[in-house]
Amino acid sequence: MLEKVNLLPKIAALQTVSGPDVAANLAVADELISEAVARGARMVALPEYFALMSSDEAAKIRASEHEGCGPVQEFLSETAARHGIWIVGGTLPLAADAPDKTRNTALVFDDRGKQVARYDKIHLFGFSTSGEHYDEAASIEPGARVVCFDSPAGRVGLAVCYDLRFPELFRAMGEVDLIILPAAFTHTTGRAHWETLIRARAIENQCFLVAAAQGGLHPHGLHPHGRRTWGHSMIVDPWGDILACRPEGAGVIVAELDPARLVMVRRCLPALNHRRPELF
Repeated sequence: MLEKVNLLPKIAALQTVSGPDVAANLAVADELISEAVARGARMVALPEYFALMSSDEAAKIRASEHEGCGPVQEFLSETAARHGIWIVGGTLPLAADAPDKTRNTALVFDDRGKQVARYDKIHLFGFSTSGEHYDEAASIEPGARVVCFDSPAGRVGLAVCYDLRFPELFRAMGEVDLIILPAAFTHTTGRAHWETLIRARAIENQCFLVAAAQGGLHPHGLHPHGRRTWGHSMIVDPWGDILACRPEGAGVIVAELDPARLVMVRRCLPALNHRRPELF
């Protein structure tokens, strides 16, 4: 099975510092995608909330699109087809069953612009200190399905941001060659845990992991003093080595995914074959 892995030569993760203006955010994404393509990427991952970040929780609900139509989905489809690349469209708000909520959804488009996968974020972030408070469950309806898809990059599993803290989700993906994780980690939690969790998920699942993050100080409308996300978008190999990282600010990271590296790690340390799931 391992000899059949056919990973793409290059994959890119975009890092943005999105705000409440959807058109402006899409313009930035378009520019960064063009840069990624110019650097040879054939698959591009965008961050969580790449199209819209706002302190107004109702803004996400108002901007929710129905699956298959809407300006953000049209942008992703058209851009994938125009460049002939695969795009993992970060997350965008899609209509929920509850009228007062939205879904936080990652959509995947192939190189013809066809939607081939959808993942609704399962674990909803909650965090409260004296200076910060987040409660995604107040405005977001959680997903309930583990999602993987086949691509020219092999078998790919999808997760989003806070999902990173729940290793059982990644085990439920089965054996994947690549995990793609759009994220918008806060500066506080990112500084403490981001790199550790990213590398741990890659190591324990013996696969490549591409994490595309929000990274920087967002417009003041998001917080009285501006909201700061951690950034540090990363591409990590199955041994946990960091192939590329962007600490902060909008930009692009690109790395080659070497299939021989995946094969070597799994052969030298066949931990996936040593699992005893029947005991747990």
